[in-house]
Amino acid sequence: MILGLSVALASLSTGCKDDPLGDEAASASTGDSGSADTHADTGTETGDAQCSSGTPQELADCVDRDRYVADLEFIAQPRDPGSAHWQEVQDLCFDRFTEYGFDVELHTYATGVNVIGTKLGTENPEQRIVVAGHYDHIPGCNGADDNASGTAAALEAARVLSQRDYPRTLVVACWDEEELGLVGAEAYVDAAVVGAGDQILFNWNFEMIGFTDDAPDSQTVPDGFELLFPDQVQELEANQYRGDFVAVVVDEDGMAMIQPFMTYAEGYGLPAVLLPVPADLKNSPLLADLRRSDHAAFWELDVPAVMLTDTSEFRYANYHCATGEDAVELLDHEFSAKVIASTVGAAAESLGL
Repeated sequence: MILGLSVALASLSTGCKDDPLGDEAASASTGDSGSADTHADTGTETGDAQCSSGTPQELADCVDRDRYVADLEFIAQPRDPGSAHWQEVQDLCFDRFTEYGFDVELHTYATGVNVIGTKLGTENPEQRIVVAGHYDHIPGCNGADDNASGTAAALEAARVLSQRDYPRTLVVACWDEEELGLVGAEAYVDAAVVGAGDQILFNWNFEMIGFTDDAPDSQTVPDGFELLFPDQVQELEANQYRGDFVAVVVDEDGMAMIQPFMTYAEGYGLPAVLLPVPADLKNSPLLADLRRSDHAAFWELDVPAVMLTDTSEFRYANYHCATGEDAVELLDHEFSAKVIASTVGAAAESLGL
């Protein structure tokens, strides 16, 4: 996530039934017993086994926490653009997308390289859904949360979503140079929307999805946040400012696409808050705190998009290694797996399944 202030938010406490991501994830969830019945009597196979992928729910249940963690551990080393590990992570994205059957492109623009995989839709291939996260980071910092968590999430989402066909086209991507000002995502959107005239319906953007803290007063918010989101701030206060939720930052035009995510999150016992950004403010400098990741490149061309985030430095002191290493062992992998699973289910629905 680019340097500055992030978004921060509120908490919706929900319970968890038979968690398809594992018993450990179920025991780690918080809240009351009011979760939806969506995920009862489901399960997932891990390792190399092929799990059921007929419905969006079955795809969501196919998310494998261990695969995600293995990729997270590999990615979480310094990888500023042009470095050796930056190249290794770029190669990882290319090789995985290829392995999963996508048509893969190294999108080389003036200063960097995006890795883009495409799976054409069977009925409306001109309509595209993008699932992505940025793979670059700043020098001298492992960047486990920022944004190895988002890159590993994009890889796991790509693996699961690749297992079946969809009416609409699926695009998966690892963006470059987010830390330098959303450069890679802006280059892609300019080429795809302005240059090629692609009809992108929605962008699912993973931006720091790994850190939680359920201690009271572990969550803060930017000055003036209560003016735009008073109800969310009230919920945050009711939850004693615990940093135990995923923030769902979406423009108003994307609300229809994002509603299924909230349903899946409830079923998985994932605390989440929906933060709809008014259409007339989404590109305003006044809301720069809500535009600090690659989703904003899509907003600039009026393409609906969401940022899924743990709220960065409003919860996590080691953001950009400010007070210590941004390390894998500090992250909550069960939380991340639930974010990925909720995204996979909702993305499958947005693809027309």
